[in-house]
Amino acid sequence: MKLIYPACFYPEENGQYSVVFPDLQGAATFGDTLEEAIEMAIDLASGWLLTSVEDKEELPKPSNIKDVTLEDDKGFVSLITVDLTEYERLHGNKAVKKTLTIPAWMNTLAEKEGVNFSAILQEAIREHLHINN
Repeated sequence: MKLIYPACFYPEENGQYSVVFPDLQGAATFGDTLEEAIEMAIDLASGWLLTSVEDKEELPKPSNIKDVTLEDDKGFVSLITVDLTEYERLHGNKAVKKTLTIPAWMNTLAEKEGVNFSAILQEAIREHLHINN
């Protein structure tokens, strides 16, 4: 699913660009360059929209670019395209099936003890990647 939302870009005195999405409540980011600001805007909008989909919330209707009002005259509005299907594939919470190999003796003992292989693998990967949630 591809979605398009307007984003307001504001050049800052330090050379950075601030980005605000008028249709995505509280969605704001920045980049050190315009290119980085665009990349950050796409990532922010993608994450914001994917969270809404996963929470079964209705997605906000994008404003017409002509109806977007800028906060100051130095800013400009651009359309940001989000490929939600691809973003979900890479970052979503949907379970992914993985095949793994362990020694038969380990499998026998683990099954005897009622081990949840998926939970243990997830825990080990979180620990290995230093993820605290």
